[in-house]
Amino acid sequence: MSAQPAKTLAETAAEYGLKPEEFDLIIQRLNREPNAVELGVFSVMWSEHCSYKSSRKHLGKFPTTGPRVICGPGENAGVVDIGDGQACIFKMESHNHPSYIEPYQGAATGVGGIMRDVFTMGARPIALLNALRFGDPSHPKTKRLVAGVVSGIGGYGNCVGVPTVAGETNFHKGYDGNILVNAMCVGLADADKIFYSAAPAAGLAVVYFGSKTGRDGIHGATMASQEFDDASDEKRPTVQVGDPFAEKLLIEATLELMASGAVAAIQDMGAAGLTSSSVEMAGKGQVGIELDLDMVPQREEGMSAYEMMLSESQERMLAVLKPGREHDGHAIFEKWGLDAAVIGWTTDTGHIVLKHKGEIVCDIPLAPLAEDAPLYDRPWVQPELHPRLDARDIPEPADYGKAVLQLMSAPDMASKRWLWEQYDRHVMADTLEDSATGADAGIVRVHGTRKALAMTSDVTPRYVQNDPYEGGKQAVAEAWRNLTCVGADPIAITDNLNFGNPERPEIMGQIIRAIDGMAEACRVLDFPVVSGNVSLYNETNGAAIPPTPTVGAVGILVDSTQRADFSSMKAGDTLVLLGETRGELGASMYLREILGREDGAPPPVDLAMERRIGDFVRAQIEARRVTVVHDLSDGGLVAAAAEMALASDVGITLELPSKLPDHALLFGEDQGRYLIAIADPIALLKAAHAAGVAGEVVGHADGKALACAGIFSVSLADLRTRHEGWMPGYMG
Repeated sequence: MSAQPAKTLAETAAEYGLKPEEFDLIIQRLNREPNAVELGVFSVMWSEHCSYKSSRKHLGKFPTTGPRVICGPGENAGVVDIGDGQACIFKMESHNHPSYIEPYQGAATGVGGIMRDVFTMGARPIALLNALRFGDPSHPKTKRLVAGVVSGIGGYGNCVGVPTVAGETNFHKGYDGNILVNAMCVGLADADKIFYSAAPAAGLAVVYFGSKTGRDGIHGATMASQEFDDASDEKRPTVQVGDPFAEKLLIEATLELMASGAVAAIQDMGAAGLTSSSVEMAGKGQVGIELDLDMVPQREEGMSAYEMMLSESQERMLAVLKPGREHDGHAIFEKWGLDAAVIGWTTDTGHIVLKHKGEIVCDIPLAPLAEDAPLYDRPWVQPELHPRLDARDIPEPADYGKAVLQLMSAPDMASKRWLWEQYDRHVMADTLEDSATGADAGIVRVHGTRKALAMTSDVTPRYVQNDPYEGGKQAVAEAWRNLTCVGADPIAITDNLNFGNPERPEIMGQIIRAIDGMAEACRVLDFPVVSGNVSLYNETNGAAIPPTPTVGAVGILVDSTQRADFSSMKAGDTLVLLGETRGELGASMYLREILGREDGAPPPVDLAMERRIGDFVRAQIEARRVTVVHDLSDGGLVAAAAEMALASDVGITLELPSKLPDHALLFGEDQGRYLIAIADPIALLKAAHAAGVAGEVVGHADGKALACAGIFSVSLADLRTRHEGWMPGYMG
């Protein structure tokens, strides 16, 4: 047989995900053709995952400053002031494509990676969250993907000793070929001891520490920036392999190294591994960097310079040490049993220079790799908007009781106990509220103080699908509302923008309009964006996922005893609904689960009213006048009442005003509403009226059934069986 002709450099560039015009641009920037190593470096740094070349232009719309913001986007994670000389550091990031290809390791390394983003800034991780989207439960791959992802999240987080306290899990056929795994980490640090990634000067030692470098994860950033097709399983070698016990050692060694005063700059090795970490440290510091790859700790023989630079092996860090502190670093790494080596120096050249086996294998100016990377203003079209639906044109259920049971046992609405019981939610002994306790946000005590941090993750993809602008507003507003429900003052958000192929104008329209809506909500609610991640090309064979701009949010409780939940309702309590009800059924769970429709405009979000009602509710909780609060979201009033009844084990009888059709009142998903259980509602209603907040009595707590006078009655036992039974029944 005749030998295959050698690939041209342009063909190799295309395999690495570079467009022909981008390859031409590299040649222009270098005034020559790159060699194979240089081409690999450019391909990962110019990937969508690392460069945000399609979204960077629009991310600038987000408000990123505020009285509590210490560090906004641009570093490994966002930093906010929580008083008493303390800071909260947090970020959310995606591991979507790896988790579809290899669910256990994909999800596990997603957890490990987001923790490194937090502790590389000097924070001890105190909590994890996750936002998971799977395909239709009937799809042949879904059950295996759920089992693998949940095992991976639990296996990594539990072993490393950080509690997983909150999150969300949805199912929809739109994720059949491309699931979403978004992981968030929250950490604590002293506000005057935050560490950054910019190398401060030339002539400093560059130290590698952590696990050895292998061949796993090569071109992971490129794979994360490409669509899937029928051959995507062949990309399994691009998925990294995690070791949570190594991560635990790495956390302790990193924090001890920081405490020693030896660190001048530090960066974890995440997407694009040694390439991105070295480029970002030198580029941000406006210096150069020279690495001797022979000194890199390697776990496999004969690794090439290309493989070492593009490997995404896990549990690795890169630090620039202060002059003469190399010995201190070595002693700490030896104590914790970590591989470590001085692998290079910062320089004054403005270039990244790589040496291997005595030869220079790469010499690239840093500017084209980072701030001078391609920036696209992609063409876009206004997404198709759905018309508002009139509830009077939407059929009522033939049997309301059956409809309630069907709704509460639907995959998105059913209890996820099977899932979160696999996560350690109480390690470190500071968790006050979590997925099991009946609160709208996870709450973790700030150890040694009266303070606590509340955290949540939210987005309603079906709203964003039908109107990206309103859906973007709603994602931010619901996160703000969930923090408010527990009594926390919302501080800031991180985001994970999951969309399809931005080169398609209709997808770019979704991205732009969702960002516009999110930015508007952040401005009105004083809820700045301090970190985030963009995950594009989430589609398979040309079919994009539902647009899913996930919002992770953090709030503060100055006194953790002044908080609310929805599990402590008592018999005899009155149910008060705060907020306007207009019976919005467009894009609702009722429409989807009972009628099999996904049309209609989502409920609009009145941000000024959202703020007024939320501020009022928070003030009532802080004054200890209200302790049982639940927000209304998926499924409307009846779903919120069902969740309160099940969490408290006390029945509820709803009493509906007659201004709207019954199904609109029960299942409508109007925004900015709270359901409150209180012994005496008179003072609350009077205060609400004075504050310009709509409020009305909608029921009473008693007995062992969820009922609505004259319409339906289902026993709590039946409701619990259906609500709790779907997930374990599905997983077998």
